[in-house]
Parts: sequence; C-alpha cells; structure tokens
Amino acid sequence: MIKRTGSVAEVRQQVKEWKKQGLTVGLVPTMGYLHEGHKSLIDRAVKENDRVVVSIFVNPIQFAPNEDLESYPRDIEKDTELCTNAGASLIFNPTPEEMYPNGFSTNVVMNNLTKELCGKTRPTHFGGVCTVVSKLFNIVAPDRAYFGEKDAQQLAIIKRMVADLNFDIEIKGCPIVREADGLAKSSRNTYLSAEERQAALVLSKSIALGKKMVEDGERNAQTVIEAGKALVDAGETRACVIKSAITAEIEKEPLAKIDYVSAVDALSITPIETYSGYVLTAIAVYIGKTRLIDNFIVDIDTL
Repeated sequence: MIKRTGSVAEVRQQVKEWKKQGLTVGLVPTMGYLHEGHKSLIDRAVKENDRVVVSIFVNPIQFAPNEDLESYPRDIEKDTELCTNAGASLIFNPTPEEMYPNGFSTNVVMNNLTKELCGKTRPTHFGGVCTVVSKLFNIVAPDRAYFGEKDAQQLAIIKRMVADLNFDIEIKGCPIVREADGLAKSSRNTYLSAEERQAALVLSKSIALGKKMVEDGERNAQTVIEAGKALVDAGETRACVIKSAITAEIEKEPLAKIDYVSAVDALSITPIETYSGYVLTAIAVYIGKTRLIDNFIVDIDTL
C-alpha cells in the first residue's frame, strides 16, 4: 500500500531524496473522495513523471461559512486504495493545523480572474484556493501539477498565479470525465437523491446543446445562453444567443436553479459578446441544495 503522511517535513524530505536521484515529480492536488476524474489526473501524472504525490486535503479556507465544509464527503481508506492502484508514490493528507498553524497570517489573493463565474457568488473561494495551492507547490516543489478542466476558472487562475509568481512548475489541464449518461464526475454527486441525480443531467444536456450551436456556427454568446437552435440556422453570430439556449434548456428542469450561465474569454475570464478566439462557456446550477458545475471550451479559430 502507498505511503501516507500528514507531515510537511516528511513530504519535503521524500521529494528531496527523489530529486537527488534525478527523478521528476508530479503533484495532483485534491480534496479527496476520489473518483474516476481524479484517477485520470493521477494516471496522466504517473505517465509523465517518475514519482507522483497526491494531496488529499479538504481546505477550510476556501469554504464560506454557509457551505459544505463539515459535510464534504471523506473516505481516506478508499482514496488510498485508488491512489495505490493508479501508481501514485505518496499521499499527503495533512490536518488543517499542519497547513495553517497557530498564527498563520498570509493569503494569496488574485484580482480580475476571480470576479466572474464562481467568484461572483463565492467571493472568498479563490483566495483560499490560491493560498492552499501555493503552499502545496512550495511543500512538494513538483515539476508538473495536474488539474481538471471541469473547474475551468480554477485552472485559469492557477495558470495565471504560476506565471505571476514565477513558480517553476508546468500546469497540466486534463479533460472532464463523465458518467455514462453524461453527468460530469464530482465528489458532490453523492449528495443527490435518485430524483435529483436524474435532474442533474440537465447540466450536461444544456452544455452539449450550447457546444453544438457554436460548432454549427453560432457566435452570439447571449443566444447560446438563452434562445434556441432556430437562431443558429438563421445565421446569428452574437454571443448572447448561445447563453439563451443553455438557459432555456436548464429552465425546463423544475429541480434546477441557475447560479450562472456565462461565456467568457477562457484565459482572462472576462465576459464576451461574440464567440471568437478561445472561449469558455460555463454553468453553475443548484439541483436541490447541491451546487454543480459544467462547461465547454472552444477555440473558434480551429472550428
């Protein structure tokens, strides 16, 4: 079974020994309750590095007071088995006290990229993400780190932070892994009742609709976000069209409550009106009390 430690000092010592041997190190940061999506990150990291560290830490400072910190699912034994089978080398599973000892006073805060999408309704979230990821980068000192594209805004923020703060780390984005019926894999899917689980398919269905509209030539973001396919056939080219279609599709589901439906530049996370260049179309939807996210990214220049 893979070695597991909650000690910063032990992780640093192990990584130093690996690097003395000339070995490369990959890092997969997670909050645990691992699923096939996480496994795809570990698989890629194992393929591209000599050694792989998986961090499992439910980071308290990225949760707002009314969010699901206490109820967030945890199963360290199951996670250990998945990491072992995937070929990871070490699990870093610290306590909050190990990561944020008494007197901890430093936070990493990003401007601009955190203002839209999840940052609008979770204003403290990305400060917590940037702080913990910076600490993990300093503790593990990996050559490469792996993040899922389902959290597309987070991935863009991490890439910007790495560039801005001169971390000598290559950031790798990995594709969304879905259930057989299309629902994006998420640790929070376990919150859903059978009825809610069925209702949650509206996320992937609406994303597929929006993506098809863009691929068919629609360029109006608001339309993709509100209206429908007829506008595509009519040659509509503004961004509002795609947003309209996605919104209309989600609103067909009675259990769904929209947090946001947005089209933004995939690198700067700024709103767009017309699909051009590299575009992220992202949604966040409450199914009952469970908040789920999904997205698609297109490079218009390659269509």
